[in-house]
Amino acid sequence: MSIALIIVAAGFVLAIGLGLYARLGREMGLEQWTVGGRGFGTALVFLLMAGEIYTTFTFLGGSGIAYGKGGPAYYILCYLTLAYITSYWMLPPVWRYAKQHSLYTQPDFFARKYGSRALGILVALVGIVALVPYLVLQFKGLGIIVSTASYGALSSTSAVWIGAAALTAYVVVSGVHGSAWTAVIKDTSILALVIFLGIYLPIHYYGGFEGLFGAIESAKPGFLALPAKGQSPTWFSSTVLLTALGGYMWPHTFASLYTAREPAAFRRNAVILPIYQLINLFVFMIGFTAVLQVPGLTGPDVDLSLFKLSLQSFPPWFIGVIGATGVLTALVPGSMILIAGVTLIANNLVRPLRPTMDDAATARLCKILVPVLALVCVGFTLSGGDTIVQLLLMGYNFVTQLFPCFITSLMRRNPLDRRAAMAGIVAGVATVAVTVLSGFSLASLPFLGPLQDVNVGIVALVVNLLVTAAVAQATRASPTARARAAE
Repeated sequence: MSIALIIVAAGFVLAIGLGLYARLGREMGLEQWTVGGRGFGTALVFLLMAGEIYTTFTFLGGSGIAYGKGGPAYYILCYLTLAYITSYWMLPPVWRYAKQHSLYTQPDFFARKYGSRALGILVALVGIVALVPYLVLQFKGLGIIVSTASYGALSSTSAVWIGAAALTAYVVVSGVHGSAWTAVIKDTSILALVIFLGIYLPIHYYGGFEGLFGAIESAKPGFLALPAKGQSPTWFSSTVLLTALGGYMWPHTFASLYTAREPAAFRRNAVILPIYQLINLFVFMIGFTAVLQVPGLTGPDVDLSLFKLSLQSFPPWFIGVIGATGVLTALVPGSMILIAGVTLIANNLVRPLRPTMDDAATARLCKILVPVLALVCVGFTLSGGDTIVQLLLMGYNFVTQLFPCFITSLMRRNPLDRRAAMAGIVAGVATVAVTVLSGFSLASLPFLGPLQDVNVGIVALVVNLLVTAAVAQATRASPTARARAAE
């Protein structure tokens, strides 16, 4: 057994050990298992939210898009920063409402705000559809990391199965507490490793950042800028808008808000997280360095750029360290996604159909569903070929359709009712589904000019808004609505 594989295995053991240790002294009822008893302080909330956001997408996808696309990678810096800034005002009222009404999930919030169980079920379905590709993303990244870091001693398929088993074990036992404890080690490790790699590799190969950018511009002119077509400024702007609006619409991110002890934690984190976002700059430097050092990677293989470069730059023991850190970047968000996914199913799909079902029974069903959902996502992982970035953007297209009725629910007088909210969500999600399944792209409509490059998720969001507005107007103008207003 190589030293690299031993260190990677140690990463698995550490993650599982921390996850199981987090359960000690706690009775894992539904509230403790899903939202940590609503008792996490600023530091744990920060690590938990950063643990969800900085995933294998950051570790592999960020360097992969920098390697494969160049300038368009900068959208990652923009959208997360915008999402963090808006969270300063947006998250505290969500926390207060969830605390007041003892909510567990994102659909609980929508169902309570709009007084509609049907809307809660719809939001749960959208969340589950979006979470599956996000968990597939984590498993896909895990397979790449372990297989490469072990020098092929473990296949990608074996790594995915081992990761799924590890996730299932500590999620069932410890719930969100296990995720939070593991996030402490994960965030410390990835911060140190990515900063080191992002500084060392450009210096080692090019003498510094100036030499790196000069060499790339000489070999591939314009690579570090946005292209005129495709991932153009139009694509960039629309993608930043889409992903910034959807940043907190992921079910697992939304539910993590409920774990905080008090709402001021979100405002403190809104100040810190944009600075923490700079970690992505170092990830980009890794991908840019790999462009000329490990040329020829295409398609899904661009996600291998970090490891391909590291394999020719470092000894096996350090490759093991990179692999162990990568394992943590997959397991922490993966555990949060699993918790959110099974809670949506148990609490928001099954429980409404069984009115006598209490919190204890819901918690038991959640734990039973963990290996089931993990198996489903493993199946998709082993049969899919999309890059990590494509998987993430597909999920964003779905969850952002929840944003219009979410933001109006925070207003003093919500202009929408459940019918308008549901109609808009259905229209937006249907538009995304049709375009994804048919392979439709605005690029096939040359008469649109620059608008050809608009992200299709924005098109779906526009459809969503138009349908929402039309239904809202129709319901306000209906005789029944007028009669109610007159009462």
